[in-house]
Amino acid sequence: MSTQKEKLLAVEDLKVYFDIYPPNSMPWTKPQKLKAVDGVSFDLYAGETLGIVGESGCGKSTLARAVIKMVPAEAGKVMWMGTDLLSSTKKQMQKARSDLQMIFQDPLASLNPRMTIGDIISEPLRTHYPKMSASERKEKVKEMMIKVGLLPNQINRYPHEFSGGQCQRIGIARALILKPKMIICDEPVSALDVSIQAQIINLLMELQEEMGLSLIFIAHDLSIVQHISTRVMVLYLGNVCEITTSEQLYSHPRHPYTQALISAVPIPDPEIEKNKEVILIEGDLPSPMNPPSGCVFRTRCPKAQAKCAELKPQLEDAGNNHQVACFYAD
Repeated sequence: MSTQKEKLLAVEDLKVYFDIYPPNSMPWTKPQKLKAVDGVSFDLYAGETLGIVGESGCGKSTLARAVIKMVPAEAGKVMWMGTDLLSSTKKQMQKARSDLQMIFQDPLASLNPRMTIGDIISEPLRTHYPKMSASERKEKVKEMMIKVGLLPNQINRYPHEFSGGQCQRIGIARALILKPKMIICDEPVSALDVSIQAQIINLLMELQEEMGLSLIFIAHDLSIVQHISTRVMVLYLGNVCEITTSEQLYSHPRHPYTQALISAVPIPDPEIEKNKEVILIEGDLPSPMNPPSGCVFRTRCPKAQAKCAELKPQLEDAGNNHQVACFYAD
């Protein structure tokens, strides 16, 4: 990523641990530490989209929530335009939240069923701009509804009257109503039909171009991530395996875990799809309560050596804006 662009977000060695008590434990039993995010660092620049990929349970959503202080962090720094969010007061954080918004995975569950969509979309305006008149709020809501592909005459309807794709558009409208600088998209299309997924992705890209947004986009579908992302970060068990430009990652993946993920992406050409080599990852994801020593991927890695059990590989520059955490990367 070019340094000419403004750096909005800088995450440094972020750790998120949860205290887990064993079943039927006594009150004096010490909790075990579940290392959901274990020392993640990355930057986000103005106008770019950072894709985050990895298996379920790798800490993608926890990382996103920790960045905007929805879950407490154990250690690290989250610098937003020069201010550390993790040490911010409640008042400072409320001010910053107008620039930091989130779109959730389940569109219907993220909306209050007792509120009309007009009230849902305007709620951030009531919180951050309490002196704004009701008529002005309503006008802004209608403008935003048109922008995301909803009809203004639907403003008094309730979420259950809309389809999944329409509910996600409502969630997007709510996130955009304050004109934020960054939006975290936590698997925003995984609950939608394929045709609707394409519409939502295209809408996000159009709005990003129009409003100059920066996005953190979390998804399991690597094809979608490739389409929308400027750069991609690969997470495994709360650790960064690899981070580089989208083009570089998909054409030259260097970490064994990334190579396995990329090999599983379907190719539209039947002949190429039939003859391509698919790298299978053996075994199950280890428990984050008891992660492997050294490299956390070593128990499933075909290239693992004795060194991998003793030392934890650090994210190092491999040239061409490419960073990899592996002793034996290609």
